[in-house]
Amino acid sequence: MKKSIAVDMDNVIVDIEANWINHYAEAFGVTVTKEAMHGIPEDQAFPDPLAARSLLYKPGFFRYAPLIPGAQEAIIKLQENYEVYIVSAAMEFPNSLPEKYDWLAEHFPTITWRNIIFCGDKSVINTDYLIDDHFKNLDFHKGKPILFTAGHNRGVERHTRVNNWEEVLELLASELV
Repeated sequence: MKKSIAVDMDNVIVDIEANWINHYAEAFGVTVTKEAMHGIPEDQAFPDPLAARSLLYKPGFFRYAPLIPGAQEAIIKLQENYEVYIVSAAMEFPNSLPEKYDWLAEHFPTITWRNIIFCGDKSVINTDYLIDDHFKNLDFHKGKPILFTAGHNRGVERHTRVNNWEEVLELLASELV
């Protein structure tokens, strides 16, 4: 039986930081850099955090976000040896449910509906590994937590950290031995 991996969407396979920066610039005419997000909650990087957060509730925000480089190829490679699930705490933003589903269908057609989990609290996820960018999800995972680097988690050393999908593949290949 294959071991299982739960993979978060936002800031792991979907570049939500870049998407948020682009949407904020379009809506308010102010450009924020990714570096401004380092070490702080994402919305705090924007001049008006409440206005920035409101963008997450707008139709289309999640549907057309860019991919994280290497994610597609890595997921296909991982599926050779692992049961891969895409997991998103999407319940906070209800309009994100169909948008995230459609985004996955477009970019990850090898992930079937049986391997997509939209939930509110990821502590219910019981996989061998969880790849996520938030400590609130990793700290309570029953399996091995893997921290995917994002602006907000820089400078904190907790869990096994990976900076990109190449490092994910290296780490999980070593786990197979």
